Order: sequence, then C-alpha cells, then structure tokens
Amino acid sequence: MSNDDSRAPIAIHVVILTLNESIHIARCIESCKNQVESVTVIDSGSTDGTIEIAEKLGAEVISHPWKNYATQLNFGLSALVTRGGWLMRIDADEVLDPATPCSLSETVSQAGDDCDGILVQRRIYFLGRRIRYGAIEPSWQLRLWRNGRGRCEQRWMDEHVIVSGNVQKSGVIISDINLNSLTWWTAKHNQYASREAIDLLNARFKFLRTDKLPAFGASPQARARRFLKEKVYLRTPAGVRTIAYFLYRYFVRLGFLDGRPGFYFHVLQGLWYRSLVDAKIFEIEKLAKQKGVPIAKAIKDRTGFVVDEN
Repeated sequence: MSNDDSRAPIAIHVVILTLNESIHIARCIESCKNQVESVTVIDSGSTDGTIEIAEKLGAEVISHPWKNYATQLNFGLSALVTRGGWLMRIDADEVLDPATPCSLSETVSQAGDDCDGILVQRRIYFLGRRIRYGAIEPSWQLRLWRNGRGRCEQRWMDEHVIVSGNVQKSGVIISDINLNSLTWWTAKHNQYASREAIDLLNARFKFLRTDKLPAFGASPQARARRFLKEKVYLRTPAGVRTIAYFLYRYFVRLGFLDGRPGFYFHVLQGLWYRSLVDAKIFEIEKLAKQKGVPIAKAIKDRTGFVVDEN
C-alpha cells in the first residue's frame, strides 16, 4: 500500500483460469486476496469442487466453455474491463510468492504514466525443487497491466499479453508449484505439444490468423525468445534441433546444477517435449499428404482440436 495517504489505493483485480483445480485454487487465491480488490475465476467446466472452493474464499466465478488459453483469457478481460484499475493474471497452480519485496499496490503505484504493463519474475518448481538453471531463470512475464490496455495475443501456445504502452520490471515474484503427479504433468505436456504443433504448422500453411509480438508493449525477453525460436530453432532440422537444444540447456546453460529433479525436468521439458512437438508435426503432415486433406482436417483427426477462426 502506498505511504501517500492522500491518494486512494489503486484497485487490482486478479483473473484465474480453471478446470478441475481443487488441489491448487485455495492456495492461489489466499496468496494474493489480501492485496487485491477482487478475484475472478473463469472456469471451463470443473467438476471437482473448484468452483465451490473459489466462491467460499470470496471469488467471483464465471463459467465459459474452453477453446484455447488466449480466447479464454481475453473473455475474462472483457468481463472485467469496466472495473478499472489494474489486472493481474495468475495460474491456479501458481502463488504470489511471499519473497516478493513489495506489495502489489506499491508496485503499480510506482508505474510511470506511460507504463501500461509490469513484468514479474516467474519461478518454476519441479519435483520439489526450484529450477534455476538451463535458461529457465530469470523469466520475466507480463502479468500486471492497466485494465483495458492489454489483451492476450491469439495463439494456441506460448501466448503472451500485449499492452498499448510501455512495460517495466518489478520485484513481484510468482511461483509455479504444481502439486499434481508426474503422470499428470506428462499428460498436460502432451496436450501442450499438440497446441504448439498447431502454431508451428500454421506458421507454414497460414490456415489461422495469429498475432505477433510488437516492438513495444510486450516482454522484451518474450520477443527475444520468439525471434530465436522462429529464426534459428525452427530453421534447424528436426531431430538435430531437439538434441542441440537439450545439450545447450543442460551443459552450456548449466542445467546440471539443478540436481536430480533438474535432470528429469530438462530431459522431459527440453528434449522429450520438443521431440514430441516435432513428431506430431510429422504425423499430421504425413496424414494430410496420404489422404489428400487440408492440414486443419488432419490436425482434428490426430489431436482432436478444431482449428478455425470462430
């Protein structure tokens, strides 16, 4: 909270997307509810008590069918646009880390008049250990922005919030501490691989409209990583690039210092996942060629995702 008592506190509204997050949702809401004016959960059909837990903790719950993350988040932003103030996006399996040196209110009150977005540090925990190396940290993400000044770029994977004005870094820390099993984690990343395959196929076949990160109004780190992915990684032959990427993360960027949990994380997230994305692309393109069908139809056949502009 600002020390200037002559100024009214700046309202901050939290948005959380959920689907069966009963294991996480209370922890997430409780980590930030005392620093914000409202918490809104956009739920896509939970049946495990997520809705009841959220409502009991004072959150507003809005049900909306799921298409992809960008569409769901933008729906939530539209629902809150009249509330003013600032918005904060946090995932259900994340928490506002108590190590954050300043309050959310202090953070937004220090934003310049030309600043529409605030970058926070995101930390990842895997098998009980914080993953610090392998180019994982620092991870700067745009998670706080002026209400009505931001939107999520339309992509199936690796989507980012874009704001109208400038962005600045903060001391806010959000930690991803997922409590589900490794079996759940691999199933989730299997879905992620399908979504990323859609984006990469679309980059080649142009069957969907997508947004691009602007020169301003987005995380500079996100822009740099997007550039390297599109201009370097994707121009390297499949197979070669996945192995090279893992070796870069694990040895060049010192991923081995993350210990045994880090070894599993870098192998699974840096090698297995990236190989799975390439394998899905190969499978979809092969089916489309063999059956003489559009890529979008082959995507639906192999992944179950319907890709259209609606």
